[in-house]
Amino acid sequence: MSRAPSQLKKQNLPPRPAPPVGAVAPFGVPEKPDHENRDHETLVDRQRRRGRGAQSNASGRYEAEARVAFDDGWQSLEDLPPFQTTVAVDTARKVITRNESPDIGFDRSINPYRGCEHGCVYCFARPTHAYLGLSPGLDFESRLFAKPDAAALLEKELAAADYEPRMIAIGTNTDPYQPIERERQIMRGILEVLERAGHPVGIVTKSALVVRDVDILSRMAARNLVKVALSVTTMDAKLARSMEPRATTPARRLEALRRLAEAGVPTTVMVAPVIPALNDAEIERILDAAADAGVREASYVLLRLPLEVRDLFREWLMANYPDRYRHVFNLIRDMRGGRDYDSQWGTRMKGTGPVAWMIGRRFEIACAKLGLNKKRARLTTEHFMRPKRGGQQLGLFD
Repeated sequence: MSRAPSQLKKQNLPPRPAPPVGAVAPFGVPEKPDHENRDHETLVDRQRRRGRGAQSNASGRYEAEARVAFDDGWQSLEDLPPFQTTVAVDTARKVITRNESPDIGFDRSINPYRGCEHGCVYCFARPTHAYLGLSPGLDFESRLFAKPDAAALLEKELAAADYEPRMIAIGTNTDPYQPIERERQIMRGILEVLERAGHPVGIVTKSALVVRDVDILSRMAARNLVKVALSVTTMDAKLARSMEPRATTPARRLEALRRLAEAGVPTTVMVAPVIPALNDAEIERILDAAADAGVREASYVLLRLPLEVRDLFREWLMANYPDRYRHVFNLIRDMRGGRDYDSQWGTRMKGTGPVAWMIGRRFEIACAKLGLNKKRARLTTEHFMRPKRGGQQLGLFD
């Protein structure tokens, strides 16, 4: 859990689109677990959500009321505007977020943005938008928040007398190289600060935009200060377009891995998430393509369906692969102790049971065959130089 929650000013919130025509029902109605029993009115018309991943935009779980769109006979729904991307300013006072999770390899991270326009329907970060009073559905991928002061805040935090350097992870929640980064360039500013301070960083992304910063990344790599992981979910362009509609295509992600590797940047391919009966058959193919691109490390993560993600993924599956819906969820439950999701530390990333075991063994065998993970890049803190605070007097021998 974050020890430094962002402070959002209400006046900076972008105006919410006109509320859907329909009834206002009290929030807190018992959840119906079966997709067939859910109100179909919560789904948003295809034209309004064109190019988006989620099928619906249900109210956040902390809201006092839930709004449901329905046709009142006057074709009112046809007048609703499509979901457009809006960006508000996140006035955070700190940018480094701390965590104490024992099953991940970092204790601090940075998220330049809240929400993610990539629109990956399976994204486990979607429920965080409920903390803002927004929907983890379409709001998550269309109502974004940027931290323009992230670089300055980072430099200030690194300059603190009690700061102890350890690898900072970026991209573990929302993608730092999502489309709005092209104009905002917040991530590049962060990298510039980290390079000057000699601070190690690990980056996770689905975007080929990361190659834009290859100049900084290659210099940092020469000092063992950076490693970059790209997630390749599928090699099927049609599946990728449907499941992660605004993310870089699989072919371009592999090309980005190639260019990074050629520049001397340690690269990792993440087969993530692995979804049984949907993309699990591609594990070996993805690893083989990544190894051919020069990647030397690999990892995988099993599909995670916390909180609202479960129903959003279920809606997407029913809309795109209705014939696989029951089979996919039966396999998911087999790997989650009979539940749709198990958040237990140590098993939430890989699952349990024979199906999860088989996926793990296939991954390990493929990596061994391709020579992946024989040697892992190690980042160092030996180059760290605490930034000088504004107005700070230099030492006698500085």
